[in-house]
Amino acid sequence: MAKLSFLAGFGAGYVLGARAGRERYEQIRRGWENAKDDPRLQSLAGIAQARADDVVASLRNKMGNDVPR
Repeated sequence: MAKLSFLAGFGAGYVLGARAGRERYEQIRRGWENAKDDPRLQSLAGIAQARADDVVASLRNKMGNDVPR
């Protein structure tokens, strides 16, 4: 999961900071469009969301339900 986050950050940084031109930008954008529809990535995103929800629920239980919103 850390590797996926690193690659996503690297890709975003490259797109935003590089001066590779429009053609390279379009190539990276198409790669992202294809990758985000990949069932493996969707599965990882679902797992990450479930873990985040569990952490939030655990923190709420530890802190109590009186936490102001």
